[in-house]
Amino acid sequence: MVRRLLVGLLVVMAAVVGWLWFGTAPVRVSAEALGPHDPDVENGREMFFAGNCGACHATPNQKDALVLGGGYAMRTNFGTFRAPNISPDPSHGIGRWTEAQFVTALTKGMSPDGRHYYPIFPYASYQRMTHADARDLFAFIKTLSPVQSESHPHELKFPYSIRLCVGLWKRLYLDGEAFMPDPNRDAEWNRGAYLVNGPAHCAECHSPRDALGGIVEGQRFAGGPTADGKGWAPNITQWGLSHWEVDDIASFLETGETPDYNVVGGDMSRVIANTARLTEEDRRAMAVYLKSLSEVEGPKRPDGS
Repeated sequence: MVRRLLVGLLVVMAAVVGWLWFGTAPVRVSAEALGPHDPDVENGREMFFAGNCGACHATPNQKDALVLGGGYAMRTNFGTFRAPNISPDPSHGIGRWTEAQFVTALTKGMSPDGRHYYPIFPYASYQRMTHADARDLFAFIKTLSPVQSESHPHELKFPYSIRLCVGLWKRLYLDGEAFMPDPNRDAEWNRGAYLVNGPAHCAECHSPRDALGGIVEGQRFAGGPTADGKGWAPNITQWGLSHWEVDDIASFLETGETPDYNVVGGDMSRVIANTARLTEEDRRAMAVYLKSLSEVEGPKRPDGS
């Protein structure tokens, strides 16, 4: 009887170990899978500003969004995450990365040495990007100045500090699918849908999250508490933007000014500093898509509004 219990226990343990190994195994994009590509640096620049890269990775306390020394602290209920150096510096940044390693990091959330990146890095949205756009982004970053500053470690609460758990999180929230255009929509709408759901990762801030930190799909874009729990990201479906026109949204993405003449502040002002540098066509495409979102009621603010 005891022997049978021990054998059963070993079988269960082996199954758990196997499940953990499978669930947390690195997933990479190979150089062979990428194939030949002629980088478009100007498109990479557009992806850089659409992706709001400088808002997190620029060295704090300086105005140049292209100085990517990292260090910005993102405080959340899980702990404090610190954005790394992604400048082309070979010692402290990504200067020694290959193109395939960069695409893997961006779309799979995996470091060159096989560690899972925490999803504060919004690869759940970046996975929608085309490999061509990711490669162009890499080409653009390589044109920037190297920054010789070390990346700072995260300060996370237990058990969130266990990176192995991130591999299991990915099994729940990462589907690995690139953006698929809607054949029933025109090119402008599809461009906006791609930018909003992919590089611009708007849903990452403007959606409520569950206990594991994944977006509540039924309330995507419906607003919710900010990562640190101290602020509130507004509903950007028609529930919140019904009185906004496409031109209002496009203008807001350029100036940060709302239709009632208020000016955005806080973290969103950092986003506007990037979207303001997009082409007029891309800002309008994002506005067209956002205006098309169905009305979805989001969670209530703490004050009941």
